[in-house]
Amino acid sequence: MSSPDVTVILDQSKELDRLRKDQEVILLEINKMHKKLQSTPEVVEKPGDNSLSRLKTLYIQAKELSETEVAVSSQLLINLDALIPSGPPGQQRRRMEGNEQKKKRMKVDPDVPRLSPSLRNHLDHLASLKGEQVAARVTQEDADKDEWFIVKVIHFDREIREFEVLDEEPGDDEEPAGQRKYKLPMSHIIPFPKRNDPSTAQDFPPGKHVLAVYPGTTALYKATVVNTRKRKTDDYILEFDDDEEDGSLPQRNVPFHKVVALPDGHRQ
Repeated sequence: MSSPDVTVILDQSKELDRLRKDQEVILLEINKMHKKLQSTPEVVEKPGDNSLSRLKTLYIQAKELSETEVAVSSQLLINLDALIPSGPPGQQRRRMEGNEQKKKRMKVDPDVPRLSPSLRNHLDHLASLKGEQVAARVTQEDADKDEWFIVKVIHFDREIREFEVLDEEPGDDEEPAGQRKYKLPMSHIIPFPKRNDPSTAQDFPPGKHVLAVYPGTTALYKATVVNTRKRKTDDYILEFDDDEEDGSLPQRNVPFHKVVALPDGHRQ
């Protein structure tokens, strides 16, 4: 096998990896749009709303990526076949029959998305959060501000990438039963670091903006890191936004396992 041939095959493999990652991003965006339209179908009737146009664009991108992947895969197979020595007639026939079976399966299940190992591992991790407490944004995408609370994961649906969670301690204005369930997309959930495993926690430097549980509550708010921690198990000293007392922001201790990265575009 010559070096140029190997280089071409490796380049095509890298291209396939890139295409699949791009497809995963598009699939996640499509799922978000489906969720939005299912929860608020009336939004498409609002003047200036481009939800349907955006969804169409996403499907066009997904189709183009899929067609490109097929083209690259076909060329890669041709290159591999040219380099693999031909075996006995029976072996060659079995390989061809196997390819035919694969094509049949692909025709029967054309809409089944292929998951990369990284995405599959990520989904496995999210499914393993059942029974654990996580940070959840319970407000809709178009809300004026983001509201984050500690909730308990009841179930994670891998097919539609959706969490079912339970707010075990809602406020006084919530449902009288004392608990409330939500169905939330992946983007609305942030796992907490594990209390007994500090290595799962990020190390935020002084001046960094974070999302943290306000002491004595089950709500999370934007805060700024004040201290440099000596050990990963040490508490953070934080100054919460809008927590002013006597003209200054009090510094509050928060356990490391109740502090997470501030999501991009956080509104408060």
